[in-house]
Amino acid sequence: MKKVLLSMVVALGITGAVNAQQGTAQIDAGVGFDSWKGVPVYVGADYFVTDDISVGGEVSYASVNNYNNYSTNFSVFGIGANGNYHFNRILELPAEWDLYAGASLVYYNWSYNDKVNNIDLGGNNGINPGGQVGARYFFSPNFGVNLQFGGGSNVSGGRLGITYKL
Repeated sequence: MKKVLLSMVVALGITGAVNAQQGTAQIDAGVGFDSWKGVPVYVGADYFVTDDISVGGEVSYASVNNYNNYSTNFSVFGIGANGNYHFNRILELPAEWDLYAGASLVYYNWSYNDKVNNIDLGGNNGINPGGQVGARYFFSPNFGVNLQFGGGSNVSGGRLGITYKL
């Protein structure tokens, strides 16, 4: 888990540094919610290619012990890309709001282990396409909160977090 968290921090730093030099960018981080018992975490960044369109990436991780009330460990790691259309201009929203929808493509890798019998029950990886809709509210020009539903990753049920504009 330490390696995964370190990977998230490094990816965030690289993405933030690159985007900060190219134009308007923002960083999101927080927790997800889904139908299973884990609490996913995510870090992502978006770069605005126009006033209405952003592209970005995300890294996410979740792990749960005693999955389905059985002594197992289930974990999933995801990394992906997204594109969003921001409706702020056409809906004439106040500057504090950011309403968006888009598509994503996420590579995921999960594993499932029986801790009692010390058996690797397998794992899987693959690519998930997804769609998302979300909103951000900014308390200041650079800091806000975000809420998103969908996205094609292990936080695909939804996510809640903070946003920082570079």
